[in-house]
Amino acid sequence: MHLKHGFGRAAALAALMAGTAPMALMAETPADTLVVADAIDDIVSIDPHEAFEFSGVDLNNNTYDTLIELDPTKPGELVPGLAESWSVADDGMTYTFKIKSGITFSSGNPLTAEDAAGSLRRVVKLNKTPAFILTQFGLTPENVDQMITFEGDTVTLKTDKAYAPSFVYNCLTAGVANIVDMKTVMANEAEGDMGNAWLKANSAGTGAYVLRSFKPNEGYVLEARTGHWRGDAKIKNVFMQHVPEGATQRLLLEKGDIDIGRELTPTDIAGFEGNADIKVQNDVGGQVYYLALNQKKAELANPKVQEAMRWAVDYVGMTDSILKGQWVVHQAFLPQGFLGALTETPYSLDVEKAKALMAESGVTLPLEVKFTVRNNQERLDIATSLQNTFAQIGVNLVLDVGDGAQGLEVYRGRTHEITLQTWGPDYPDPHTNASTFAMNPDNSDEAGNTGYLAWRTAWEPGELHAMTEAAVVEKDTEKRKAMYEEIQRKHRDNSAFVMMFQQARQDAVRANVAGFYAGGATDSASYWTVTK
Repeated sequence: MHLKHGFGRAAALAALMAGTAPMALMAETPADTLVVADAIDDIVSIDPHEAFEFSGVDLNNNTYDTLIELDPTKPGELVPGLAESWSVADDGMTYTFKIKSGITFSSGNPLTAEDAAGSLRRVVKLNKTPAFILTQFGLTPENVDQMITFEGDTVTLKTDKAYAPSFVYNCLTAGVANIVDMKTVMANEAEGDMGNAWLKANSAGTGAYVLRSFKPNEGYVLEARTGHWRGDAKIKNVFMQHVPEGATQRLLLEKGDIDIGRELTPTDIAGFEGNADIKVQNDVGGQVYYLALNQKKAELANPKVQEAMRWAVDYVGMTDSILKGQWVVHQAFLPQGFLGALTETPYSLDVEKAKALMAESGVTLPLEVKFTVRNNQERLDIATSLQNTFAQIGVNLVLDVGDGAQGLEVYRGRTHEITLQTWGPDYPDPHTNASTFAMNPDNSDEAGNTGYLAWRTAWEPGELHAMTEAAVVEKDTEKRKAMYEEIQRKHRDNSAFVMMFQQARQDAVRANVAGFYAGGATDSASYWTVTK
């Protein structure tokens, strides 16, 4: 979409709220409106029990709430959300949550324990991509009505084994555990979908904002609720505009057409130096960049080829240039800030070592590999660097470029060969990444699209699966930390993944904007905290 002057900001907002696409923005955004530019083409669904992409979860973080919340001002700290208190029984398997009174959904319906239990049951019964965050507790569509129950103002959740309690609580802060207005959602059910189609264009939560309009690959408008249980949001409207180009975002920021830009390149960030109207906000990020090597392609299942590729990445060259200030070298699946995260980075660009490993592999060279990459400038820049260095060791990467949703479809269907992806944690516990990168209970195609990245790349993790299962129930924190360190080292050196970078987030905001939290390594974007 092209942004042109001459189409007023008020008209742009009105157009999007009416369900039509705005053609432009105008300078000086209104005092009661936050205008954000980001790349939101990764959104597959905004149903909170299906959404599993960064942009969709950001949206839902502002329209829904969970039983237990993360405090955006205190990274990693658990605070009461829709539950005022919670506890676990002596058996270590029975959790109870007391629901706060006086909270309403955007429809005006009162929040009840029945809604909370029904929402968590809905996650399991829908069984969409993020459902594994809850089903890993032994919940199934067949048993969930008995495992999650309610009485009065209390919800009870039973698990299949005695996990570390912090693991359970952390999972309940994830977006998939958002509580929905079950009366409204089920009133909009179509063909037994439990309201799934309706929730792809509407919101039904207790959050600080209500969704007023959503146009895929174009934008959305949120409107603040009055009387929210946290206190009313200071900004009445949030207008998200899909603007994937960093250079365009920079221009819009400089002109005052937008308040926040979230897809800026290091060059764009450097261009703000000396501009008193714009400040750069640094934040630790939870995302990690990695290559996934599909094990269905025999050459990519060769351990020597995998190791060669680890030595064929110009890690430092990229973080010193195209990724400067936004990503740092990181070669393990747990981001810094998580229990057990590793700081060591044993791999560096060594073309000769990589060439020797390729020779030892016995693979016929040159090896041609399809390389699936999202149509995003940063990712294309990384792809270009990898094409260059991989070619030097006899691996020709043939680009397969598409939008975010297309790339995810290929990956989730296990039809890629090598794909460049990022992964962000779903809750502030090391199991969030350990389970996805190092577990794969069923590697058959029949298992279907699962949240296990090991499954998506057809890799069987062997002993790491059992090691990860043991770590998640270990109640001694120091022992648990050491277990995750060992799992990561084994995974780093012997897996179908090449771990490369961790996010060092940089957002640019107008100087009059305060209180924007991007979510750090463990949370999502918060708009209700923003002031202008």
